[in-house]
Amino acid sequence: MTFLAIDIGNTRLKWAMYDAPRPGANLLGHGAEFLDHIESLAEGAWAELPQPASMLGCVVAGDQLRRRAEEQIHERFDCAARWVVSSSAEAGIINGYDHPTRLGADRWVAMIGARHRMLAEGPARPMVVVLIGTAVTVEAIDTNGKFLGGLILPGHGIMLKALESGTAGLHVPTGEVTDFPTNTSDALTSGGTYAIAGAVERMVEHVRKHCGAEPVRYMAGGAGWKMAPSMVSPFELVESLIMDGLLVIAQERMLAN
Repeated sequence: MTFLAIDIGNTRLKWAMYDAPRPGANLLGHGAEFLDHIESLAEGAWAELPQPASMLGCVVAGDQLRRRAEEQIHERFDCAARWVVSSSAEAGIINGYDHPTRLGADRWVAMIGARHRMLAEGPARPMVVVLIGTAVTVEAIDTNGKFLGGLILPGHGIMLKALESGTAGLHVPTGEVTDFPTNTSDALTSGGTYAIAGAVERMVEHVRKHCGAEPVRYMAGGAGWKMAPSMVSPFELVESLIMDGLLVIAQERMLAN
């Protein structure tokens, strides 16, 4: 029962094909396309893929991009396009958002993937789950799987664009992260990195105090490897919590039917 998982973010569409809709399934193929190139998928990256028995995805980029992806799915594959919508509870996570359906699907799915990973490695503990992308999200989950709340802040690229558009003389190449920056490039890169790190560390401390236990800490997203060395609290880098979460949800829904 091959399975296609799709994550449509703010910059790229990521996809992965597995041999079954379950955690730990064998990966048959994967890739990513910038959103401007979605129309090339059916005749390009997906052309040689096997026919999936089912698919599941999450979208944060809006309905227009979702429809463009669906056109490619229907052109290439004979399966229904299904998309995750955040709910009050699913796959071990309880949604503490004021309006559960307004929580971003990527955040919801990533928390589900993180919870499953944590339980596979040991007993239940609180978690801090960080996605580093165009935007950065920092989620707090207690030991029982309740989503307590989370932060959203701009990623590196958005921070730099804001500084370039709002100030004079800051059109400089990206620099390095250093303790004491002595040039503008390093000052910009270090400032953005430490701003994100500070927000994440503050959430780790909130969870530690609220739950009375040391949280498990996961970090994912395209720029996660850049952030991890600058963290005071060690984070486990995960390739894709969203794909992991889609596999968990797909299995649970299949077993429920």
